[in-house]
Amino acid sequence: MAVLGALPGVPESVDAVRQAVDKVYGHRVMRRRSTEVTSEAALRGARGSAALAGADWPLEEVRRRSDFSADEQARTVGAALRLTAEAGQLLSIWRQSPVQALARLHLVAAGGVVDEPTVGRPRLAGEPVDEPLVEIAEIPLPDPAEVAARLDGLTGLLRAGTDAPALVVGAVVHGELLCLRPFGSFNGPLARAAERIVLVGSGLDPKSICPAEVGHAELGRAGYLKALEGYASGTPEGMVQWIGHCGRALELGVRESVAVCEALQRGAA
Repeated sequence: MAVLGALPGVPESVDAVRQAVDKVYGHRVMRRRSTEVTSEAALRGARGSAALAGADWPLEEVRRRSDFSADEQARTVGAALRLTAEAGQLLSIWRQSPVQALARLHLVAAGGVVDEPTVGRPRLAGEPVDEPLVEIAEIPLPDPAEVAARLDGLTGLLRAGTDAPALVVGAVVHGELLCLRPFGSFNGPLARAAERIVLVGSGLDPKSICPAEVGHAELGRAGYLKALEGYASGTPEGMVQWIGHCGRALELGVRESVAVCEALQRGAA
């Protein structure tokens, strides 16, 4: 991962993200009302993640709803909300066993439906995968043996630690999980939640106020998939494209939280 951090264009993306994050953390509202900013960032991040998964609801609709079981879109929004809330509770588990944390995230996304045999564990041979967004990109679906091997490799890298910037690590975790689609469902929202865990756990965004999911949604599904194809290619150019896309998404998420801070400041005045 450290090698990825040195690819042409990546240091510039890392610097731009760092400056943006410093700006929102330095906002005067953060000294007194950081909890409110965190809550709003979580809500907006969940809405953005659900939008990418096909449930593009207005923010106020997400805010006012309490029943997320009525239909497929409602279940998608509910899963995104639960994942965003759970991500902050899994930092210690993630450091020890990322695969265990992912299994927990999938169980949370599924709403705790433990009687479904595919919930909370990676898929087995012959089991279907419901991930229509990634299917549009025509990225080959790895078989379960390859998924297990690549998850082991990713886990080893994460547990060993790295000098790579948080942006790079988060982008790799996000891209790898999207391409692997290790579970039968909710892989997109889960991958974005895992990126959030990396950004928080790395210290880049310890208060979880920089919702990259907002930026990913704002940049659009077409751009998201094009950048993901770059990651799936494995080429240096493709990796730079994906990392840069994740960096821009994070900057846009920061911009959203700066706007929240400004709104809170106006209200306080």
